[in-house]
Amino acid sequence: MPSRYWIWSLVVASIAGLATSCCPFPCGKQQASASAIRRELADERALTRAAEAHAHYARGVIHEMNDEQEAANGEYYKAALQDPGDEFLALEVSRRFLQGKQPEKALEIIAPAAARTNATGEIYSRLGIIYSQLGKMEQAIAANRQAIIRSPDSLDGYQNLFLGYLRTKQPQEALKVLDQAAARPASDAEFLVGIAALYASFGIGAPGEKEAAKAKALVLLKRADQLNPASPSLRLKLADAFNLLGDSSHASRLYLELLKRLPDTAAVRERVRANLADIYLRGSDHKLAAEQLEAIVRDDPTNPQAYYFLGRFALEANKPAEAVEHFRKMNLLSPNFEPAYYLLAMAQIDIGKPAEAVATLEKARQKFPATFALEFWTALALSRQKAYGEALKHYTAAEIMAKATDPKQLDERFYFQVGSTCERKGDYAEAEKYFEKSLQLAPDFAEAMNYLGYMWAERGMKLEKARELIEKALKAEPKNAAYLDSLAWVLFKLDRPKEALPYVLQSIKLNEQPDATLYDHLGDIYAALKQLAKAREAWRKSLSLEPNEEIRKKLAGADSK
Repeated sequence: MPSRYWIWSLVVASIAGLATSCCPFPCGKQQASASAIRRELADERALTRAAEAHAHYARGVIHEMNDEQEAANGEYYKAALQDPGDEFLALEVSRRFLQGKQPEKALEIIAPAAARTNATGEIYSRLGIIYSQLGKMEQAIAANRQAIIRSPDSLDGYQNLFLGYLRTKQPQEALKVLDQAAARPASDAEFLVGIAALYASFGIGAPGEKEAAKAKALVLLKRADQLNPASPSLRLKLADAFNLLGDSSHASRLYLELLKRLPDTAAVRERVRANLADIYLRGSDHKLAAEQLEAIVRDDPTNPQAYYFLGRFALEANKPAEAVEHFRKMNLLSPNFEPAYYLLAMAQIDIGKPAEAVATLEKARQKFPATFALEFWTALALSRQKAYGEALKHYTAAEIMAKATDPKQLDERFYFQVGSTCERKGDYAEAEKYFEKSLQLAPDFAEAMNYLGYMWAERGMKLEKARELIEKALKAEPKNAAYLDSLAWVLFKLDRPKEALPYVLQSIKLNEQPDATLYDHLGDIYAALKQLAKAREAWRKSLSLEPNEEIRKKLAGADSK
């Protein structure tokens, strides 16, 4: 849409005829001097040129409104040539030619304006841009230097000169331009933020200068912050610049202030909240990050990224039910984001719904090529469904894929999961092989040491080695209830019930919820110690938690004695 300046152009055009028909001589008894007449004639000619120029401009506007762009450009061109002293007209028309990729025409307009003795820095800055587009870099640099001389507190000249030196591969000269700008004593906040942004871009292009450029940029940003600019848009730029340069403290303060001052523009507020969430994420402050993300989804319930991060936070906070809801929304809003399917399946497994996890993974299988992650999570979900044979097929597929693409994925936890699935399937030899492979990769992996030691103890084999493994696991995690129970059990199997008793009692005390297996073990240990009343009490407690025929038989045998 043309500038509103065209309205005034139409008015001027309408009086152009009057300007040319008025008598130039003053009325009155005294005649003007010859110099006064010449001045008035010059003023009349200037007025006439101005009127004709704006008449051309107005006709250009009318052509543009009628979608007659070529005719419009012709009138704009005539307007600017008619009155080179009108800087607004020269800048406006040259801008149009630059946008139309006609820098030669733009030069014809700006060159006469720049030739005037009182041409401003803005005219020379535009001249520098035009020369740059024409590939005349020496003239561009000279024009931009002149722009700085004429308007030393204007950003454009410094920016164009800086970019000109970079284009001509003179980085040190470019840096001198920024240092010159930074030394200006009374610069406004917008100027300071602009120069800081140029320092930041220089650091990106010159890694060896990155830290020095960053330090200089931060000095300017802090100067700008001290000026306390009133414009929300400028304060947003300032906050973004601090954020880009890693100054989270200044950035977060400004963002929080902006949330109170910004107009009710959903897109801008969402961007500010997203940046705040990112800052808090980098600082591992998930609580504050979640607050911003929750505010985002309140304002925009269709934001998939917010649900994704909220789901991840819920998983990390051990709130899998919340995670399921967030990831479900994420998948509905962004169905082609593959990782969300695996995280949803993980959360579904955690809440004890492996069948739903399998269904989620089947949807992923239909949308995406098979991957290690898809096979691994499918195996884990099937294992939780006690479909151990099927689970092992998917673990095997995952292993083959990882060996071919990324062997680092085959870590101690992968082989631990395969081993535990083999153990539950009853294939103890394979389970032992995978547990030992897990421990080869991570000799201090307590969970694998405990599982293997307990498996041996349960089967009455390698009891001394089992005890060593479990004791090592317990040394790493001395208050782990499961490991305490394992040590009690292996000591019981070694016929040392008196030593086993305090470990199983401590395990029961530390366990978050009453556990049937722990009370079964306690009953067996009391029975071995000939304390049948306590044994019966423990077995009854176990049966109250989980029916078990074997325990019923033990209790019946104890009651008959």
